[in-house]
Amino acid sequence: MNRLHTYYVLGLIFLFFACKKTTEEKPLLHVPDDLEVTLWASSPMFYNPTNVDVDMRGRLWVTEAVNYRDFRNKDGHMVHAEGDRIVILEDTNGDGKADSSKIFVQDSDLRSPLGIAVVGNQVIVSCSPSIIVYTDEDGDDIPDHKEILLTGFGGKDHDHGLHAGVLGPDGKWYFIVGNAGPHEVTGRDGWTLRSGSVYNEYTPYSTENTPSQVSDDGKVYTGGMVIRVNPDGTGLEVLSHNFRNAFEVFVDSFGNMWQSDNDDQTASCRTTWLMEGSNAGFFSEQGDRTWQADRRPGQSIAEAHWHQHDPGVLPAGDIYGAGSPTGIVRVENDALGEHYRGLLLSADAGRNIIFGYFPTPQGSGYSLNERQAFISSVDTDNVHYVWHEIEEDDSKWFRPSDVAVGTDGSLFVADWYDPIVGGHQMRDKEGYGRIYRIHPKNKQLTSPVISLDEIPGQIEALYNPAIHVRSLAAQALLAQSGEAVPALAAVLKDNNPFHQARAIWLLSQLGDTGWAAVEPYLEDRNPELALTALRALSQFRGQELLAYSKALAKSAHPLVRRELALLLKDFPLNQSLDIYLQLFDGFDGVDPWYRNAMGIGLRGKENAFYPALMSHLGGPDPVEWPDAASKMVWELHPAAAMDDLRQRVTSEKLDENKRKEAMETLAFIGDKDAAQIVLALYEGNDDMLSEDALWWLQFRQHNLWQSHLKNWESPVDNLPDAQPELLAWRNTLLDSLASPEEKSDVWEKLSENSNGRLHLALLAATGKLSGELKKESSQLLEKENRAPIKSLLARHFQEKKKTYSEEKISQSHADVQMGKTLTEKNCLGCHKIGNSGNEIGPDLSQIQLKMDRKTLINAITEPDAAVAFGSEAFLVSLKNGAVLYGILLSNGPVVTVQEYNGRKFIIPANEIEQRRQLKHSLMPAPEHMDLEENDVTHITAYLLDSRGGTK
Repeated sequence: MNRLHTYYVLGLIFLFFACKKTTEEKPLLHVPDDLEVTLWASSPMFYNPTNVDVDMRGRLWVTEAVNYRDFRNKDGHMVHAEGDRIVILEDTNGDGKADSSKIFVQDSDLRSPLGIAVVGNQVIVSCSPSIIVYTDEDGDDIPDHKEILLTGFGGKDHDHGLHAGVLGPDGKWYFIVGNAGPHEVTGRDGWTLRSGSVYNEYTPYSTENTPSQVSDDGKVYTGGMVIRVNPDGTGLEVLSHNFRNAFEVFVDSFGNMWQSDNDDQTASCRTTWLMEGSNAGFFSEQGDRTWQADRRPGQSIAEAHWHQHDPGVLPAGDIYGAGSPTGIVRVENDALGEHYRGLLLSADAGRNIIFGYFPTPQGSGYSLNERQAFISSVDTDNVHYVWHEIEEDDSKWFRPSDVAVGTDGSLFVADWYDPIVGGHQMRDKEGYGRIYRIHPKNKQLTSPVISLDEIPGQIEALYNPAIHVRSLAAQALLAQSGEAVPALAAVLKDNNPFHQARAIWLLSQLGDTGWAAVEPYLEDRNPELALTALRALSQFRGQELLAYSKALAKSAHPLVRRELALLLKDFPLNQSLDIYLQLFDGFDGVDPWYRNAMGIGLRGKENAFYPALMSHLGGPDPVEWPDAASKMVWELHPAAAMDDLRQRVTSEKLDENKRKEAMETLAFIGDKDAAQIVLALYEGNDDMLSEDALWWLQFRQHNLWQSHLKNWESPVDNLPDAQPELLAWRNTLLDSLASPEEKSDVWEKLSENSNGRLHLALLAATGKLSGELKKESSQLLEKENRAPIKSLLARHFQEKKKTYSEEKISQSHADVQMGKTLTEKNCLGCHKIGNSGNEIGPDLSQIQLKMDRKTLINAITEPDAAVAFGSEAFLVSLKNGAVLYGILLSNGPVVTVQEYNGRKFIIPANEIEQRRQLKHSLMPAPEHMDLEENDVTHITAYLLDSRGGTK
């Protein structure tokens, strides 16, 4: 039995509170049995909370998003016309509940802010496109000064934009941003960061997002990122990139970064420990292809989703399934109980839960195997839902958007409170929200009175559980200079290693006397303290790093050796080569973090390192490489290794897996010779490898080897059939000189042709059809029998759509078996449940973990109301007359389109006439699948019933 489960109980704690509808409602939260939960605050003290932070006085600061995506939510939800707000909540009488609420600022520049940090008199707000700093100079809780620290982040009024910032133990700001680019941000010292990807989603504020953008350091950063920047806006740098939409990054006192990243509706959400310089693996390396475009035969969705079989990609961490991850924090104190020290809390609004982990070193990384449902509103993590037993399941309206640690060590949980999980809709029109407080049973926690005037008070504040209170203390102690060294040296003897780590960071900045106290910790028995000392050495005494490195490269603990591999990346190889060779000797051939760290450290130096590595190993026959060598060559994939890889891939002495590994390594080398080696394998009809070789050739022909295989004719044609006649007819409709009779004639011809109707839809979507022509569309829908196309046409040509009563569907008798039959007939063509179906739309296997009954009914009956990010529909017309309707899997020199029926086409960009992103879903409306209200009842019951299908 693991640590967390020892303290966890499945009993229910009923909370009595004054809800907005009736005092009889009793929402549920499950917590460990030695903790209790109280409703600390609720609306109308604030609305729609997205993020929270705690100030030195123990007050809670809340960012509101009342105006969240109001271009989608215009049907009566609350609006703050003057802009969104920052609200301060306080328990003034110490009774355990907030009794004071005041507006700190309401600003038209605040549209759906997603992050807040309060450090003394400064309030740092994350709100795309900017990081905004408000300063309250006179302490009256009204900002006296407003400054834009950085701007240029994409994702205004968008979940995938700029998220919360946190001050790290090194005194620098860490921010995380989602993949709603493009991001083009210039630091105060003139250095410009650029990041883009293939991801585009319609909003009124978005601009074209493009992949393969180059930053001022010459590197390509992709999608979402973690950035670090000095408090004055200089020193901007990217620490990790290629996220989908990590909502928050937390930096613990050891300097470890933690995040949880959302998936593409595929039950692949993850909680991850991050390495500096890492590629988190959502898109292709350049950001021009989605994981679907890169998925290899035999790969699971989760493996492909995070590119876990590509070199240069960070291990994904704990892939826990469906969800919508939000805030994350680590408990570093003992206020809740010593057994909770080190607990990592990761909130997931989609799952109505806050997961708990106890990260432990595993090799050179961290294990997150001990996941538990630490706090939740639903029994046993949402796995049981039976239609006829529950009339109103508002327990799933608990949407934890953030979790923070108070100055007294209690936990504050912000609850957005809505039946749907962000992204697109708000169904709760009143902007309701709640703040829960979690604290020990039978123990009174009180917020301390903090004074930073003298060193003893500063040291006490350095111990504080609230991250930005201890950050403020750190600033005060650094200002004391050498006078603070004795007090900080005493902290090194504390029995809490998180406290010790904070002292290490500060002492490292206090001259030689301070460093003398820290230096022994480079070889401390606690590897995390040794890791902290090494990081502090690198940041504050970087010129001395090489001098320490030779001894540290022999460290007994892989955590230290792994970090050294990362930190040496900026040194020339002629200075670091011997150290990297020593570090290689510590590689066991298995540890994925260690291997990836070596790849990060040697990026751009692979071809110089490879011959040195072979010489270091004694010049072995390539067929006789030890596993550590073959795995390291796979990670580095240097062009210099091609001849040796040729020997391995063609050697009959090696087993199939090792030969395939060699071919896979070649497939990540952009050299012509690599392409030719794989081509020769295919043409040589190697029984063992020719099928794999063909796949790589077809895949790489359109990206890495595009110029090398331009004359190779694939045995499989992947372009849609030319339809020049349809194109000519369409052009006649646009011809101002064509007669009405001619236009009427070609309209009839297009409407009678299944692909011609796509041309008409494209004309309608681009606003190029005259009113007269639209009058001739009355019979258009009747001629179409493909539900997705019929639904597409209806959105442009049908005057009145059929309405479905949510109330009637909810109250009708549900037949789960009938729902199973209807689901298999109508849904599995696009969706997957268990091992059945297709992967065009979101995986429905765990839909009951994210949606309640009413929300799912709405998703079925109003598919356009909440289009899943990454599932936006496109019409793509080709110069050869073909028109495709589907989603984009890649964008760039080559465009990959997955049609509504699952077919994929890989198309050179110069063959495309136009692309039109649509505002609606690829999913057909139920009326175009001939579904009645009772059919929707049955389908919804089947999808939500935990006994249905494979769930």
